[in-house]
Amino acid sequence: MMTKEKLKLTEEWDKTFPKSSRVSHRKVTFVNRYGITLAGDLYAPLNAEGPLPAIAVCGPFGAVKEQCSGLYAQTMAERGFVTLAFDPSFTGESGGNVRYTASPDINTEDFMAAVDFLSLFDGADPERVGIIGICGWGGMAINTAALDTRVKATAAMTMYDMTRVNAKGYFDSEDSEEKRYEKRKALCAQRIADLKAGTYASAGGVVDPLPDDAPYFVKDYYDYYKTERGYHPRSLNSNSGWNVTGCESFLNQPILLYSNEIRSAVLIVHGDRAHSCYFGRDAYANMIEGSKYAENKELLILPGVSHTDLYDGGGKDAIPFDKLESFFRTHLS
Repeated sequence: MMTKEKLKLTEEWDKTFPKSSRVSHRKVTFVNRYGITLAGDLYAPLNAEGPLPAIAVCGPFGAVKEQCSGLYAQTMAERGFVTLAFDPSFTGESGGNVRYTASPDINTEDFMAAVDFLSLFDGADPERVGIIGICGWGGMAINTAALDTRVKATAAMTMYDMTRVNAKGYFDSEDSEEKRYEKRKALCAQRIADLKAGTYASAGGVVDPLPDDAPYFVKDYYDYYKTERGYHPRSLNSNSGWNVTGCESFLNQPILLYSNEIRSAVLIVHGDRAHSCYFGRDAYANMIEGSKYAENKELLILPGVSHTDLYDGGGKDAIPFDKLESFFRTHLS
């Protein structure tokens, strides 16, 4: 029998976005298949008559539900959906020990556990459940859609393929057996160092102070995670980051192998100024290549939009919420 770990949940509003007067909000917990208790924020339109279509939201990679995923969840609830923004295992208010680590398998299961929760929630229709993944969780969302036949529609926003970037580096610049060997060697050495020290070394969050010669995308991250715009005390990227060994298993585990077998609808959204745009373009191409199910797949490239503009709008309403609403209304009908 699954038992819930007792979590310490913050009850006051501590989000990076204003609270809406048009939706209800409450904290919830649920347990994944590995027995890890996850913390979530459940949003629902006020005075709604259920059961309603439902959406689980997570991301970005290293963020918490009080940041982007909560903004997406609250906004979609304003538009008539029951939504659940949650912290992945080992991060934020969710359980799991050791902290600040990630797993392609466990994190995919986190999304499936969120679908479990919504499928059993009285106010949601279990036949109309979708998911939204942001940044690294965009890749996890696509991986979940390939595995979870209950998911009827998936939106991957400004997505990363975390297995690809760990194994091959940015723009595949480290795609060689030698480079991967050196990474594996360093991570194995770090495991021993951590055991000797009795603690897990941190990789550090977004660089602070920001170097003058920092690449554009680093400045982009800094502007979100290290300023009032998006800083949160529980966010890994805002603070000390993942453990050095936190993403070790990503090196050997591609997550999008069967994406061209996804039968449900998938929308991939990216900005053309995002350094990560190639992840979205390639994920879409791989998804439709040789697929019998390409007709309900869509790639939307937004002009003049950067990676983090799709976190909170970037001050220019960059998030296409009208498109998201119409996509989910069509495919969760």
